Amino acid sequence: MTIIDTHSHIYGEEFREDIFEVVTRAKEAGVNKIFLPNINAASISPMLELCRAYPGFCYPTIGLHPEDIADDWREVLAEMETRLKDTNHPFIGVGEVGLDYYWSRELYEEQQEAFAIQIDWALEYNLPLIIHTRDAHREMVEIVKSKSPNNKSLNSKSSNSKLTGVFHCFSGSEEEARELLDFPDFMLGIGGVVTFKKSKLPEVLRSTVPLNRIVVETDSPYMAPVPYRGKRNESAYVKAVVEKLAEIYGVSVSEVAEITSNNALKTFPRAI
Repeated sequence: MTIIDTHSHIYGEEFREDIFEVVTRAKEAGVNKIFLPNINAASISPMLELCRAYPGFCYPTIGLHPEDIADDWREVLAEMETRLKDTNHPFIGVGEVGLDYYWSRELYEEQQEAFAIQIDWALEYNLPLIIHTRDAHREMVEIVKSKSPNNKSLNSKSSNSKLTGVFHCFSGSEEEARELLDFPDFMLGIGGVVTFKKSKLPEVLRSTVPLNRIVVETDSPYMAPVPYRGKRNESAYVKAVVEKLAEIYGVSVSEVAEITSNNALKTFPRAI
């Protein structure tokens, strides 16, 4: 059994003292690839350093997280795009990008403009998106729709004809799930929330979301699944998410691992 953790920030300070043990535990749990979404300019170097230390296991993406947008966001994006223009760049996707109005709507328009620019990168450089959304579902959907007029052209050969990617950390309603599933080349990223006792996500998945539209993730060091809730999350714990999905869909753990891993590689072909 092999599992792909499609969203983990194990390059962060929280893992500096024991990263070798963290990676070892992940491998022992069946994880064979970890995707590392970038969040800001400062995180690029430690992320790439970790990928160099574990080639073929850790894979980087690049993007500016909506909560990291500051006065210099245009300069940050310009520097990031310079890296993408290098044809030998190592990035397998654009992310973590999106909209987050949970704490503040002060940078309402700036977040949307930065998000739109990074969607254009995905189209221009033929890379999947990792989309973060919090308290901004309607705005996010409208922007993605506006940027993907040919999104339903599944058979198009043009590299810039459609958007692909993951709606990270999905925990929404049946209605929101159906709306996101209308983007045929996107997966829903499912993490620790699905294991929480009061979560309604299991019911939403069972009724609305087919397993072939799901990838699994940890969002380490955040959102640890049961029975690790309250602790620092790490990629090894993605196995608890896989086990919960097996229970929800009434299939084996190995089947969930295989299907979600195939979904991940289909979405992120540069990780193959």
